[in-house]
Amino acid sequence: MHGPASSGWLLVALCAATGAYCLLRMRSSVEEQRRAAGGEALMGFGMAAMAVPAAVFTPPDWAWTAYAVLFAATGLRALWAARTGRHHLHHLVGAGAMVYMSAVMAGSPAHGHGHGGSGVPLLTGALLLYFTGYVLLTGVRLVPVAAVAGAAPAGWGDRPELARACRLSMGIAMLAMLLTM
Repeated sequence: MHGPASSGWLLVALCAATGAYCLLRMRSSVEEQRRAAGGEALMGFGMAAMAVPAAVFTPPDWAWTAYAVLFAATGLRALWAARTGRHHLHHLVGAGAMVYMSAVMAGSPAHGHGHGGSGVPLLTGALLLYFTGYVLLTGVRLVPVAAVAGAAPAGWGDRPELARACRLSMGIAMLAMLLTM
């Protein structure tokens, strides 16, 4: 993506750490949580790969097409899963945003200078609004709640507050990536 190298590396670290934690969440005893964690791990690692500063590594031309195909397949999977739960629609929007960013990067001159036009493209603006709302809503949901008396301690894969923090960090990273478009 574009932008200063230091913020790019911070974004890479955040996304990679989030992806790694999502891999840990795949050890959950609940099937649906494992499936969601797998998709989120893929998204985290994909975002980390796309956020590597262009000054350090410029991927070959075919890489952006490969990213677009990978995230289009992820979006189709999320669309299929959305028939059982509406929370999969967020994964669909995230995958669509990744396809969009990959397409923009593939079409940008020297893969590092963005659109070059004036103003913010409509789709970028809509995605910025969506992810801003998502980050704010997820942040509010992280406000501590009283613990349930007698509840068994949850393992790493079954802690909803950590899963929300993971989703919040990916939402913030998505905002940062969209802002550099």
